[in-house]
Amino acid sequence: MKIGFVVNDVATEQPQYTTTRLALAASRAGHEVSLMGLGDFAYEPDGSMSARAAAAASDKRYRSLERYLEDVQKPEVVKQINIGDFDVVMLRNDPAEDANEKPWAATAAIAFGQLFAQAGVLVVNDPTSLANALSKAYFQHFPETVRPRTLISRDEKLISDFIDELGGKAVLKPLQGSGGSGVFLVDRKESPNLSQIIEAIARDGYVVAQEYLPEAEEGDIRMFVMNGKPLKVDGAFAAFRRRNATGDLRSNMKVGGKAEAVDVTDEMLQMVDLIRPKLIADGMFLVGLDIVGDKLMEVNVFTPGGLGSCQGLYDVDFAPAVIKDLERKRRIAQHYGVELDNLKLATL
Repeated sequence: MKIGFVVNDVATEQPQYTTTRLALAASRAGHEVSLMGLGDFAYEPDGSMSARAAAAASDKRYRSLERYLEDVQKPEVVKQINIGDFDVVMLRNDPAEDANEKPWAATAAIAFGQLFAQAGVLVVNDPTSLANALSKAYFQHFPETVRPRTLISRDEKLISDFIDELGGKAVLKPLQGSGGSGVFLVDRKESPNLSQIIEAIARDGYVVAQEYLPEAEEGDIRMFVMNGKPLKVDGAFAAFRRRNATGDLRSNMKVGGKAEAVDVTDEMLQMVDLIRPKLIADGMFLVGLDIVGDKLMEVNVFTPGGLGSCQGLYDVDFAPAVIKDLERKRRIAQHYGVELDNLKLATL
């Protein structure tokens, strides 16, 4: 199988990233693996598509993530590859990472992903659904019972009144973005500068005002879900608690969160059951759920990270299971052809 991973920029990838782990797992399984950046695609005059793709030597058995990525990032391994030659492409770019300096990047990944799918390549997660998930408004399509109370607005009075309804304490964040950027905990009793916070966030778009959950003081739980079901290997769930020991509201690993082992509860599994139909309908093959208490805080559908943390905590490598499922989908596609479109095949 020839599999490609689309990232923000091949040169800035890191060995510990989940994408690197998935790529190495695919390479170890004997597949031809390439990494492509968001600026590496070309739609040619004859209607064909190609990409500058970086691939490590296929005849090497890499033992470490560092050595594998070092070879991938060598300039001499870059080749122009016809997109139609790929069997599977995983879109693993983070739109928030390029939001300021490369605002074109997020839509480029989706636009080319749609073209890849039209050419018969299996693209996960489904690019058309990813287009609808570029803002946090996508989250509001999940069942109300699993979501904290939320207001999306740019009107200061509406936001202020909503915070009062919540008892004076709420989380404010931008509608666009991820990774914990621009997230504020406001408390009317302690913080009189609500206007300035709203103004700062609204400068770049809509403001998300969300119910504050006291359980957030214990961090949040990241759980991987594949094909609408919790990712589980050898009896272990790919899930862990992210806790920020500095007292920062945000527990994202990029802002200092630390990984801890966690027991997956029946309540968490019931939550997955409730959101599964939406994930399946949207072709969301691999996602990361962020859970606080009994509420779902976010669904990361673009580039959920943390498989390395899961492996370190439970001594289980979850990446091969993801690649094996892509192999299974490819076999199904060979039998059904165009009868199964990308949306259906992505989570089959």
